[in-house]
Amino acid sequence: MARLPRLTVPGYPHHVIQRGNNRQPVFVDDQDRETLLGLLSEYATKHKVAIHAWVLMGNHFHLLATPATDKGLPLMMQALGRRYVQIFNRRHVRTGTLWEGRYRATLVQTDRYLLACMAYIDLNPVRAGLVTKAADWRWSSHRHYIGLHQDRLLTPHPLCWALGNTPFAREAAYADLVQQGVALDQQAQLTDATLKGWALGDRSFLEQIEVQTDRRTTRGRAGRPALKKPG
Repeated sequence: MARLPRLTVPGYPHHVIQRGNNRQPVFVDDQDRETLLGLLSEYATKHKVAIHAWVLMGNHFHLLATPATDKGLPLMMQALGRRYVQIFNRRHVRTGTLWEGRYRATLVQTDRYLLACMAYIDLNPVRAGLVTKAADWRWSSHRHYIGLHQDRLLTPHPLCWALGNTPFAREAAYADLVQQGVALDQQAQLTDATLKGWALGDRSFLEQIEVQTDRRTTRGRAGRPALKKPG
């Protein structure tokens, strides 16, 4: 079966995962992490992609990003992946692939899933047992949103501004949101939709995206469609 084209729609947030090949590390040290963030900033600006959240793990990374054009996100990820591998291979005296094929991505319904997706991204190091609190992990956007660090890579989504009338109120509200965690069913939905490339939202949202893109947003049922009964 032919692979569906990746679903990318300008103006909507997308959750992106890029993994290392065979789960191998894609960051050896902090210099590698700084390199990737620098390249991400460069290519996000060039291709007009707003980065709302990010986390760098050992063998993969996550982004939450809104492209301004239909080509912006794939062009950014292609340039980022290629250039980072060149630098990584040269620095660590290696050859060959680094990534596990194409990046994975899902389009998320803003009002229903955006803040949950941000918290999901922030809590990756906690779920992996690397830290006990999201704020203890240096390599994510979480510290920016709770007022511990200024990250010029980020473009906060309007939903973040709506969390409070002052910076302190927004930071406190976001910290509380992350501390509450993400429900297990939402975690599963975010992971499954991203890895399979489907959109994530309610029925009305999915129907809207299908009309807009002329593409399925969820897996169709197997077999032939049922016939309507006469009368």
